[in-house]
Amino acid sequence: MIKGIAAIRGGGDVATGIAHKLFRSGFKVLILEVEKPTMVRRTVSFGNAIFDGETVVEDVKSIRVHSLDEIFQMWKDGYIPVIVDRDCSILDEIEVEILIDATLVKRNLGLHRDMAAITIGVGPGFNAGEDVDVVIETNRGHNLGKLIFSGYAKSDTGVPGEILGFSKERVLRAPCDGIIKNILDIGDRVKKDQIIAYVEEEPVKASIDGMLRGLIRNNLKVEKGLKIGDIDPRGQRKYCFTISDKARAIGGGVLESILYLKKIDWGEC
Repeated sequence: MIKGIAAIRGGGDVATGIAHKLFRSGFKVLILEVEKPTMVRRTVSFGNAIFDGETVVEDVKSIRVHSLDEIFQMWKDGYIPVIVDRDCSILDEIEVEILIDATLVKRNLGLHRDMAAITIGVGPGFNAGEDVDVVIETNRGHNLGKLIFSGYAKSDTGVPGEILGFSKERVLRAPCDGIIKNILDIGDRVKKDQIIAYVEEEPVKASIDGMLRGLIRNNLKVEKGLKIGDIDPRGQRKYCFTISDKARAIGGGVLESILYLKKIDWGEC
């Protein structure tokens, strides 16, 4: 086992907040993604490198790779490698010290404690002390980023975080199954009832005024009800291209959990 390697399942905005925090703290970060990730906040998602080859979030670059040799080269060059690996098969080739599931699918997709020296589940679906060593709370509020060593994080409320009094209104969802065709892009200012995209022939309209902070990649296949966009009523364009407060808090919780577990288990800090 090479100490300091942290593999993260998922490359969305929260996973990116974690990856960014660990990378800047000196860890060798590896992101494991699916072939066609449905990221909404693409501009702050390292997983976007799957489509574009590379992406930069707050001065840290991720690059898509295809082999173990490329992974080690990216670490040598000072980048975060991103590889398509739904089933964590790369772990058969490299023994990581830390494995983090930040897919936020609200269920355990097969993570278990013997997969790495430290295992971390982000959000609901993981039983701390059984499935993983620690769970990080992702529900907004007083306990956001809290370390849980026994039991589960809070269940998904289904209610998006409130910004300027808006909650569910901020979220855009697919009106039907089909291929999405984007009319606007992240960073565009929108007005209520303005058409943002189409899924097949069905329009996706803004329900409030604001800034389009997130929008799923053009031409992806989506299912009815899937979250495909995010409107920020604050209207600050810079928020579209920077890591959110929630992702930073969760990233801080992950870093704390790693340092805490290393300290109590191996006497390190």
